[in-house]
Amino acid sequence: MVKVDTKFISLNISVFVISDTRNERSDKSGKVLEDHITKSGHKVFEKKFIKDDKKLIIKELISSISYNLINVVILTGGTGLTGRDSTPEAVKEVIEKEIPGFGEMFRYISFQKIGTSSLQSRAMGGLAKDKFIFSLPGSPSACKDAWENILKYQLDSRTKPCNLTELIPRLKEK
Repeated sequence: MVKVDTKFISLNISVFVISDTRNERSDKSGKVLEDHITKSGHKVFEKKFIKDDKKLIIKELISSISYNLINVVILTGGTGLTGRDSTPEAVKEVIEKEIPGFGEMFRYISFQKIGTSSLQSRAMGGLAKDKFIFSLPGSPSACKDAWENILKYQLDSRTKPCNLTELIPRLKEK
């Protein structure tokens, strides 16, 4: 990844913490994302705590992507394999196009740290209503890894040869 001397474009990013137990005081993963987002020059447009319930996640995703000012939604939590984990199912119902490379890259990065346990991750990315949506595991380490190794670069308009930010003006093309 190469950063060239072009203009940085600050994006508005929504952060969803998917959890039955976390709140502003006990949240760690959402705070990791907030810190990395703002340090990278982007704005946390909103932060929501949502119970791990597929219908609630879908409702909040649809609500957030309807805001013209929002460019990206990042969800943390609910991507595991247990009965309550429903984030990927909710995201799949909302997205119009999947970005399979995001999940593949995330699991590759995780594999280098945690070995075969990375197969339990159902991290994913996609597009809905010209917004990028990424769902990450609920651990602070996973959020840091996703941001520092993938999202930081792909959401930076200066990253070449290409980045997601430069696609934003063309996402509504038919």
